[in-house]
Amino acid sequence: MNHERTIGVIGGGQLARMMQAAAIGLGLRLRLLAEGADVSAARAVPDTVVGDYTDPATVGGFAAGCAAVTFDHEHVPTPILHELEAAGVAVRPGPAALVHAQDKAVMRARLAALRVPCPAWRVVDSPADLVAFADAIGWPVIAKTSRGGYDGKGVWKIVDAAGAAEPFAALAGPLGPTERPPTDADAHVPRPVIVAEEYVPFVRELSALVVRGADGAVVAYPVSETVQRDGICHETTTPAPGLDAERERAIVALATRIAGELGVVGVLAVELMERPDGGVVVNELAMRPHNTGHWTIDGARTSQFENHLRAVAGLPLGPTDLRAPVVVMSNVLGGTRTDLVGALDRLFTAFPDARVQLYGKDVKPGRKVGHVTVYGDDLAVVQARARAASDFLEGRPGALSDTLDETR
Repeated sequence: MNHERTIGVIGGGQLARMMQAAAIGLGLRLRLLAEGADVSAARAVPDTVVGDYTDPATVGGFAAGCAAVTFDHEHVPTPILHELEAAGVAVRPGPAALVHAQDKAVMRARLAALRVPCPAWRVVDSPADLVAFADAIGWPVIAKTSRGGYDGKGVWKIVDAAGAAEPFAALAGPLGPTERPPTDADAHVPRPVIVAEEYVPFVRELSALVVRGADGAVVAYPVSETVQRDGICHETTTPAPGLDAERERAIVALATRIAGELGVVGVLAVELMERPDGGVVVNELAMRPHNTGHWTIDGARTSQFENHLRAVAGLPLGPTDLRAPVVVMSNVLGGTRTDLVGALDRLFTAFPDARVQLYGKDVKPGRKVGHVTVYGDDLAVVQARARAASDFLEGRPGALSDTLDETR
């Protein structure tokens, strides 16, 4: 094995699965540390190690011989990553950067120090403290666990004092709202706290995706408009409709500055909320390929997955131009249709321009099992075709027939 071309990826979800396709074209070998032998990426990456990403010995043994290590998720305990760096492993992004995606309290404090526009916020220690924060800035407010939340988990909209105890009750477990038991590594990780934030009456959500190389070079994708429901991304439209060139440049410049200040290597996704006056505030950060960038696989000259691996491997970054004036990505969530592969014949007959990525997951209600991308010249037509294709894969009645005639 040529270790100089082996990239370790920790986490076996669909992001690691989609990195594999990009790695093949680049001549890189992925080595995967997966949670189980049958998870999404393990079905696609031949060099898979099954093990616990919270165990220092497991992670250290996995990383031995890898040119660099990167991530499918942000949940590897930071002390383990510091140990890897001390052992000479290139961790990208490194723990000093990644902690800002792992811990919302750390992120908010750092962004505030950088004068990045954010919602008003405060770490609160009790229901009474949360109520006092809400009384000061106005109800409702948002409460988030600082660590462990994702896809809407660990986030609460608090509308009155009666609901203020709910976030703190969720922290009663060893690690708060996570889906795994505690490990020895967790003893060195700060316990989650509750971060209270201003409720922003946003008009839409935006995502700025930039990629930063180890040499500091940065490329940026066009800003996307995203549609989130119950904390899950359902759709992205790129470029964001109605976003003028000056505001887009400002958003891209903001994301680029954050990537540089935090020392990110690889993809940085900056999720933003747009206020009614056109101003934006940063909602979340992710330091890995991101759901809001899945459209790049088919809609950009270089996908986010390829550019992430280029950055991690120390290669020059690729161009980010759009392949068409409009690109729409629609997520496929688990619905009534269980045979997704069997549905492709009819789907592609109706929409030969639809590009489909299936994640190799068992279909469960509400679970991300794939996505559809459509690109073209007409926003309404492209959106309708992407939505109809994903609705069909979810098993929604009439998804194709109701849309086909209108969008031909």
